[in-house]
Amino acid sequence: MLDPDAILAGDRRALARLLTQVENGSPEAEAVLPALFRHTGRASLIGFTGPPGSGKSSLVNELAKLYRRGLPGSRPPATVAIVAVDPSSPFTGGAILGDRIRMRDLAGDPGVFIRSMASRGALGGLARATADVVTALDAAGFEKVLVETVGAGQTEVEIARAVHTTVVVEAPGLGDDVQAIKAGLLEVADILVVNKADQPGAEAAVRALRASLDLAAPAARSWAASGHSPGHAARPQTRPAAPTPAAAAEGWDTPILRTVAVQGTGIEELAAVLDQHAYFLETGGGRQRRDRERLEHELELRLRDRLLAGLRQRLGEDA
Repeated sequence: MLDPDAILAGDRRALARLLTQVENGSPEAEAVLPALFRHTGRASLIGFTGPPGSGKSSLVNELAKLYRRGLPGSRPPATVAIVAVDPSSPFTGGAILGDRIRMRDLAGDPGVFIRSMASRGALGGLARATADVVTALDAAGFEKVLVETVGAGQTEVEIARAVHTTVVVEAPGLGDDVQAIKAGLLEVADILVVNKADQPGAEAAVRALRASLDLAAPAARSWAASGHSPGHAARPQTRPAAPTPAAAAEGWDTPILRTVAVQGTGIEELAAVLDQHAYFLETGGGRQRRDRERLEHELELRLRDRLLAGLRQRLGEDA
């Protein structure tokens, strides 16, 4: 039996059992989540997305270590939860949850909780249950929740609807400059990171990203001037397939940072910019707006799932 009080009190085993039930879509988890939802809204939700091989897991690992150390005099140590989504096999449905291997430095730290999830065929880089997992981790009292997507490519934009701050990670050598200009990932980026910046081609990648942002900025300003809210249109039937350049429309100048995650280079600068973006959202009303849009999106997904389940029940599996 799942006990919400135990989860709120920080019981790791109770939390792990709940997350397993959430992934399995059990009725027991559906009954517990509403009791936890009242205790959410305190965590800072940060998403990491980008192409495979860009070093997202290494970046998340180093950032979590920094958050646990804190910064004397300015940033106290914070508790960290990590949700790492790995791709599932389209043939067997299985997944190698390899991010735990890359995050061995965090093993044994009582202030860190790592949950690996299989995408189970969900598009957009996230598992269907990711939003509920994040809700549970927020209610459990974790101050930073870091969500790492599958790394599916340019259409992996669901992360922008699940977190407060979206970090898009690129790396030199993953494609020509045109790849960086294509719509999708750049449109959801609050912060751009060129990881593996010690490798040849890093400066070219930075220039291509800067050119892409300069090209997108007028469109974002036009979108904002038209009276639309950043990120999503007001009605589901008019919502674009991917979010608009929300960061620019909100008045946030998307920075481009250079990191070398395996060496820990640039991680402190990334943490500082993440703090700046959190402050920007908090003082400008952006956090409340993004929370509202996130909940609207989750409600639409739940309605869709219920309607589909009802249809299948009425028609029968054979039909």
